[in-house]
Amino acid sequence: MTITGSCHCAKTTFQIDGGIPDALTRCTCSFCAKRGALLAYYTPAQFHVTSAAPDDAIYRWNTNLVAHHFCANCGCATYSDSPAFEMDGSWDQHTRRIGVNARLFDNFDAAAAHVEVIDGKNLW
Repeated sequence: MTITGSCHCAKTTFQIDGGIPDALTRCTCSFCAKRGALLAYYTPAQFHVTSAAPDDAIYRWNTNLVAHHFCANCGCATYSDSPAFEMDGSWDQHTRRIGVNARLFDNFDAAAAHVEVIDGKNLW
């Protein structure tokens, strides 16, 4: 299955080689709570940005290990490239994952999907 999606202005577009997960993730950390994305996770090999890079902007904070991408034109949160952290905060120092904002998937209602909450406010 292939998933496609874009930000509001469609200057940032992407394609995912994979299906929609059984559950999306909502994180309660200070950044994610303000951002409001519902995340679907994939390996870096599954995720492909299909538009030109000039409108891709990145926000990093704290450890700078996570690159939060957003469209510089319309401001939509698009995806985050992060270490594949375990729930205890550990990381093997190698494996990464892409958290894609499922609200941007074409022909998909993320608000109707099953959502699991990660207590990022208290975990890290």
